[in-house]
Amino acid sequence: MKKSDVVKRTEELVQPIIDSGGFSLWDVEYVKEGSDFYLRVYADKEGGINIDDCVQISRALEAKLDAEDFIEEAYILEVSSPGLTRKLKNDRDLERSIGKLVYIKLYKAEEGAKEHTGYLKSFDKESIVINYDKEADEAENISLSRANISSIRLEYEEI
Repeated sequence: MKKSDVVKRTEELVQPIIDSGGFSLWDVEYVKEGSDFYLRVYADKEGGINIDDCVQISRALEAKLDAEDFIEEAYILEVSSPGLTRKLKNDRDLERSIGKLVYIKLYKAEEGAKEHTGYLKSFDKESIVINYDKEADEAENISLSRANISSIRLEYEEI
């Protein structure tokens, strides 16, 4: 079974667990590190996820995975928070991050730099719009080409 199929099937199995617990699913990864395979599920909830939440999700998912037994290799299941500086991989992640501080790394400089940290204002298929000042006027927004973005993640912000 391909890695992408393992991820897709795991997402299908874990989503009802996530929904019933009031969590949100951030990502599922199936990766080989050294000689071991890891199946990682990243979940969150309003106010943050804790170890008891991770155990709850892990136990419920483990039972479903054991019943389906679709992963050929031996693997280690890990359930955790995506972290404060989580990567934003898709439109769903971007939508959840509107108004939050993000760090963007570009392949080629735009607006005079290859790295930008600002508040995510909006996005579409072609661009990501940020502003260096959370309260700034729209006229000060900066539009960056999505095709030029090598990575984007949340940035830690002191409150």
